Amino acid sequence: MRTSTRRSHRMMALAAVAALTTGLLAGCAEDPDDGPSDSSSGGGDAKGKITLTVGTFGVFGYKQAGLYDEYMKLNPDINIKENVTTRTDVYWPKTLTRLQAGSGTDDIQAIEVGNVTEAVQTQADKFVDLGKEVDKSQWLDWKLAQATTKDGKTIGLGTDIGPMAICYRKDLFEKAGLETDRTKLAELWKGDWSKYVDLGNDYMKKAPSGTKYVDSASSVYNAALGGATERYYDKDGNVVWDKSAGVKEAWDVAMEVATSDMSAKLKQFDKPWDQGYANGTFATVACPAWMMGYIQQKSGDSGKGKWDVAAAPTAANWGGAFLGVPTASKHQKEAIALAKWLTAPEQQAKVFAEQASFPSTPSAYANLKPAADTTAYFSDAPITQIFSDSAKTIPTQYLGAKDQPIGTAITDVGILQVEQKGKSPEQGWEAATEEIKDVLGQ
Repeated sequence: MRTSTRRSHRMMALAAVAALTTGLLAGCAEDPDDGPSDSSSGGGDAKGKITLTVGTFGVFGYKQAGLYDEYMKLNPDINIKENVTTRTDVYWPKTLTRLQAGSGTDDIQAIEVGNVTEAVQTQADKFVDLGKEVDKSQWLDWKLAQATTKDGKTIGLGTDIGPMAICYRKDLFEKAGLETDRTKLAELWKGDWSKYVDLGNDYMKKAPSGTKYVDSASSVYNAALGGATERYYDKDGNVVWDKSAGVKEAWDVAMEVATSDMSAKLKQFDKPWDQGYANGTFATVACPAWMMGYIQQKSGDSGKGKWDVAAAPTAANWGGAFLGVPTASKHQKEAIALAKWLTAPEQQAKVFAEQASFPSTPSAYANLKPAADTTAYFSDAPITQIFSDSAKTIPTQYLGAKDQPIGTAITDVGILQVEQKGKSPEQGWEAATEEIKDVLGQ
C-alpha cells in the first residue's frame, strides 16, 4: 500500500486520498520501514554489470509481477535494485532535495500524481525529456498531459491510473429490497452522484441491522471530484478551490451524505474502516481499480461472491504515478530503456494481472486479464470493461502544486467536522478554509 502525508504547522496527518495511487491492490503490503531496500531478486555478484536503481514508494508491482527478473534475463548486463520508501511524505521531500542537489538520485524516480505538477513546474530541468524517447500516443491524453510542461517536455511516463466504479455488497442490497443487477444499478445513478446518494436514502429505509449505505462522506467527495475538470487550480495554474464548480458540486453531494444517517462515518484507511469491511458495516464504496485488492484483503473469505461492481455515476480518476529519469542519473541511456520497458502496454498488463493496477495505455485494455480469484470475488463482474470504459472518458484535470494538501484539508478537516463532530456544513467549510489558508501560507 502506498501512503502519503502532508505537514502543516498544526499536524502531520495521513493523506490517504493521494496515498492510494497504484498499489492498494491484491498484494497491498507495506515495507517495514522507510529506508531503501533491494527488492530485486537478481542477487549474486553484479560485478561487470550496470546496476540501475529504481526509487519507488510503496508497492508498484514490478517485483511482484516478475518484471525485474524478466528484464535482467533479457539484458544480462543489467542488474536492478529497487529502493523502496513506504511513505511519500518521506520519499518526495528526500527526492526533491537530491534533485536540487544534482546528486544522490536513483536512475529512475517514481513520481506520485499528487506531486507531478510540482515536479513539472519546479523540477522539469532535473529530468530527461522522455517524450523524445517514446511514442506518446501510447498513453491516455490526459495522463500524458499531467507530466508534460507547457513547452512540451514530458518528465515522466505514466504507470497506472485509478478509473472509478462503485463496489457494492449485493447481499446487503437484496436484504434492503434494492436492485442488485450491476447494469440496472448503473443506469439508476448514471450521470449524477446525487442519484447515487438518493439510493442511499432508499437503502436506509430497510437497511440490514448494523449496516450503512456508504463508508464515508469523504469517499463520495473524492469520487465526485475525480470527474471534474476544474478542481483546486484552473488551467492557468491559479488557485481556485474556493470558486471551483467541481469542488462545490463534490462538497454538496458529500454534505448530503454527512448530514444523513447513511454513512458509517469512517475515516478511510484507518483501522476502524478496515474492520468495517470485515464486519460488513457498509454496503457501497467508491471504487477505483486499485481498491478492489484492498477490499479482497480486508473483507476476507467471508466477502467472496458478495461484492459486485457497477459503473460509477460519472467517469472519474483517483490515483496514478509516473516514472522519470533524473538528469543526474549516471546511466541515463540504460535507465531510459528500463523506464520505457516497465511502462510499455505489455508490462502494464502484467502488473494488472498481478495486482489490478489499471494501465494508462489503452492498447493494453483489449487483452487485460484480471486474476481469476479477483473476478470470482466480485461476482464475475466484467471488471476490465467497466474500468476501461471509465478510463477512456476521464476528462483532463488541472492539477496544482498544493493539490494534495488542499484536498486533505477538505476531507480530513472540513468533512470530518460535519460527519463525525456534528458541525454544520458551513462550519465544516470554514474549518477547511482555515486549514487551506495555512497550507497556502495565507
